[in-house]
Amino acid sequence: MKRRGLLAVAAALVVASGCSSNDNDDAEPANSAPVPVSPATSDGAREAVEAYVRALNARSAKALIEVGGVKDEEWSRKEAAQILANRGGRDWKIMDLQIDHDMGPDNGSARLVAEDKTGKSLKDTFTVTREKSTWHLVVFTHQSPEPGKDPAATDKSPS
Repeated sequence: MKRRGLLAVAAALVVASGCSSNDNDDAEPANSAPVPVSPATSDGAREAVEAYVRALNARSAKALIEVGGVKDEEWSRKEAAQILANRGGRDWKIMDLQIDHDMGPDNGSARLVAEDKTGKSLKDTFTVTREKSTWHLVVFTHQSPEPGKDPAATDKSPS
């Protein structure tokens, strides 16, 4: 009988420990220490958005280019400067962040709600994508097509 009692206690402990979780996706990220973009975890998409907010707050074109996953070239520096002129240095705090892997394990969407130091709200939706184990946000829109590739066209060709 003693053995059954010990097994019941052990089973109860296993079940109880399996029910507790430290998954706290709704918690606001700490703003003191930078969080590197995680290479292979599902939280990497969340960390990429957090890195984007840190890049805005720091007015760092280099960090913005890195989180955007684009090459550091004249066009990307110019677009990063434009993004930072509009949104940079405002001490954004993340109020809500939702990540959905709705396009597969390596692609999804992120919905960000942040507030600046004056109480102004920032609401944005991004595509998040994992490439070579690193998560990036699609924030750059003026990237030129790769040499030898034609950009997609939406115009109908004349008949």
